[in-house]
Amino acid sequence: MPELPERALVVYAGPRRGADLSFYLEELRGLCEAAGAEVAGEIVQNLPQPDPRGYLGSGRLVEVAQDAAELGATLLVAAHALSSRQERELERVTQLKIVDRTALILDIFAQRALSQEGKLQVELAQLSYLLPRLRRSAGSLSRLGGGIGTRGPGESKLETDRRRLRQRIAEIERRLGAVERQRAVSRQERHDLPRIALVGYTNAGKSTLLHALTQGGSGGEDRLFATLDPLTRRLRLPGRQEALLTDTVGFVQDLPTELVAAFRATLEETVFADLLLHVVDASHPEWARQMDAVQATLGAIGAGDLPQIEVFNKVDRLKPGGVTELPGLQVSALAGTGVAELAAAIAERLSQPRVVRSFTIPLSRGDILAQVRAHGEILAEEADDTVVRVETLIDQAWAGRIAAELHG
Repeated sequence: MPELPERALVVYAGPRRGADLSFYLEELRGLCEAAGAEVAGEIVQNLPQPDPRGYLGSGRLVEVAQDAAELGATLLVAAHALSSRQERELERVTQLKIVDRTALILDIFAQRALSQEGKLQVELAQLSYLLPRLRRSAGSLSRLGGGIGTRGPGESKLETDRRRLRQRIAEIERRLGAVERQRAVSRQERHDLPRIALVGYTNAGKSTLLHALTQGGSGGEDRLFATLDPLTRRLRLPGRQEALLTDTVGFVQDLPTELVAAFRATLEETVFADLLLHVVDASHPEWARQMDAVQATLGAIGAGDLPQIEVFNKVDRLKPGGVTELPGLQVSALAGTGVAELAAAIAERLSQPRVVRSFTIPLSRGDILAQVRAHGEILAEEADDTVVRVETLIDQAWAGRIAAELHG
């Protein structure tokens, strides 16, 4: 007999923000469903900020416990990251399992990770999330059982002490460091081909677009975070030009810092790209807010200034007359509409002239040197105690950007 899904009561404590709040709660409901739970109900309490003791006000907590019992809820999902104190108080009063938004996203990632690298990245993120809670209350972690919020490291990891937890984190970081170094070697080996990364809000259709552009078979799944492990394919463009196209993990609002840190090797595929295809779900009523969230995340990982082409996907789902209002290339990856035009736009963007430039880079600006190596072909390099002098064959646009950063 199949296991019944958990019934989640979603609670939000904070200022009412109109359309922003509606978008935030809609996403949270989608995350609950992606984790395998049914949303039994939703409670919003208007507060200047969440209560530091119990997230909701003390009187409201008792009412929430009663509402949860009436709705048959087995799980309470808080819209914000909870402190250990808030989590303990919510659990004490409601007698429910408590999961905050960060733990919910980590749980989805734990379910979706397929490769060994993906599983290690998820485990690192979960252990990083658990460690400060273990400091505050070592016993609180052992209360968690199966289900949402407990996948990934497993129950045995939740029972370990701080020393063993730190040892495991260090071990995973060493293994992921080796993966990161291998990615750097791979990038050097294929530096002759331009690199393009698909970025966008989760479920915008990036995987389907990858398959449509590369004619690589079936598309992605219609669910949040369907892709965790980056997939790279060779893209043949008009004029016999070729590039490498990589599908990356989808973004959401306020992507947890634990995930950004743990997935740094994967996210580097975005940072070192020559061009980003920002894929937007044109059929989503809040596509503009989703675009803003993606741009915020790109800025956080150091990819905010990379060249971009905005691609509005799923135009086949729009009502007649709605397509003309979109400020970018319009495609339907599923139907194949506009894909040829997108390929031509990519080829045009990548055909910018390459020029030979020399840069004198202070040793303290290793970030700029990394950009030169990632986006240009090093022709000569020498270093002394204070600077590195490089001569590189690089796209004209990148040459101007690096020069501006050096002299800005």
